[in-house]
Amino acid sequence: MSRCAACAVAVEGGWTACPLCGAPLSGEATADPFPAVALRFSRRRVLRVLFLVSIAVILASLSVQLLFDRRPAGIGALRSVWLGVVTMWLVVVMAVRKRHNVAKGTVYLVVIAGLLCVYWDYLTGWRAWSLTYAVPIVCAGSAVALMITVRLLQIEVGEHIVYTSLMLLLGLAPIAFLAFGWVTNAVPSSICGALGCTLVLLQLTRAPDLRHELAKRLHL
Repeated sequence: MSRCAACAVAVEGGWTACPLCGAPLSGEATADPFPAVALRFSRRRVLRVLFLVSIAVILASLSVQLLFDRRPAGIGALRSVWLGVVTMWLVVVMAVRKRHNVAKGTVYLVVIAGLLCVYWDYLTGWRAWSLTYAVPIVCAGSAVALMITVRLLQIEVGEHIVYTSLMLLLGLAPIAFLAFGWVTNAVPSSICGALGCTLVLLQLTRAPDLRHELAKRLHL
């Protein structure tokens, strides 16, 4: 059995460093006392679904762009679809690799990406492209990816319900941008708002679970 000289403890399993202090272990490693737990989902299936969704979104945007919008290239709703696709991949890859508090990580991703886009827009003279295109597309892509991962990874409701609800509320922010006239194109905010409202209505079917988790976390 491996031993840590610094902590004076025996360590079971295939550890090469002490899990307490990080010091190298001496002695021979033993079999891990904990059984290997198989994944409850297929990584291949998750990535296949995401790949097909991404291809469908890209082909749809290219088709609409070819039929209705042949103007010179620039920042626009159809030409920003890649941002939503990249966001979906980031969320799902993070979920597949980490599988811990996926919804919380998604909220952080949306907030950080949104603030960076707004700051970049501000530094380059404020053309409102961040609120018009970037934030709605990031919110919509993250919401769709979160719904995919929660369903395919079979995450327990208690592990994601609070942050999923917060993520969906963030998805309604573009409606405020539209109401205050902060956008130059109403299409992205309208689509994101409609998607957010639909997902919020679906989330209301789990209102008892949300109240239970809030009461547990807030000690009410």
